[in-house]
Amino acid sequence: MYKQKKIAVTIPAYNERKLIRKTVESIPKYIDKIIVVDDASTDDTFLILKNIKKDIGKRLIIIKHHKNQGVGGAIITGYKQALIEKMDIAVVMAGDAQMDPNNLPNILNPVVNGEADYSKGNRLLNKNIRDIMPGIRYFGNSLLTILTKIATGYWGIMDPECGYTAISKKTLEILPLDKIYKRYGFENDILIKLNIYRQRVIDTPVNPVYAKEKSGIMLYSFIPKISFLLLRGFLYRMKEKYLIREFHPLFLFYFYGFITTLIGIILALQILYLRIFRHIIATDGTIILTALLLITGLQAVFFAMWFDMEDNKKLGQ
Repeated sequence: MYKQKKIAVTIPAYNERKLIRKTVESIPKYIDKIIVVDDASTDDTFLILKNIKKDIGKRLIIIKHHKNQGVGGAIITGYKQALIEKMDIAVVMAGDAQMDPNNLPNILNPVVNGEADYSKGNRLLNKNIRDIMPGIRYFGNSLLTILTKIATGYWGIMDPECGYTAISKKTLEILPLDKIYKRYGFENDILIKLNIYRQRVIDTPVNPVYAKEKSGIMLYSFIPKISFLLLRGFLYRMKEKYLIREFHPLFLFYFYGFITTLIGIILALQILYLRIFRHIIATDGTIILTALLLITGLQAVFFAMWFDMEDNKKLGQ
């Protein structure tokens, strides 16, 4: 136990034969259960885990998916098992040894002490992050951080792609686990669900660790895909949180702002097209209307963001 709390570490594993033993054996002794979910690996990850279990015993729980469900699907399976085992807190650590076990207390303490319902690692707080994290990852992470702030309502949260997290049993029982996106983007989508249920989220500094293996994420396809996921999640959060569960005027500000700005952009593009390709100058009235739509639309969007920040400032930091 850790500070009188029963802790489970969930490890999603897919083709991690090289590092899964190192990952499992690095878990501190105060962790009550190690739940490894083999997400239909095509290598001998599962056989290696069975050999490790001979040494560790009942503390290690191995679950095998017969069909690949994605990293989020593996984590959700681990979460459900943690609830079955009656764990107080469930931590997520990757199966590739890229999460420093020495940071576990930093991740656990906010949840153990009742300061947060969900604690997540933030690698960007490390002063040497530019030297440690590959440049393309740093750029992609920074871009997704901005988009995730808007989509989730956790404006103080950074490094949303860091999967080093801890979540309380109470929060796991509240969340609709089966409705959370199961593949890459799970970390972003769970933040959206947490915000809808008004759960407190906190960032905590962790040390980034990068081994020699290449990431399976391709940023040129990952960023557009996650951007669409975030847009869909943002709209879902607006509907669920600010229209259905508790009506808030920011919903109207966002709706008016987006529609008005979109119309203004279409008119502006039309004016430019006519001026450049047809040599037709728009009337003063059309130009004034376009400017008015853009100005009032953007103002409404910025007001909605401000309302969102105020409403959620106690939920994330």
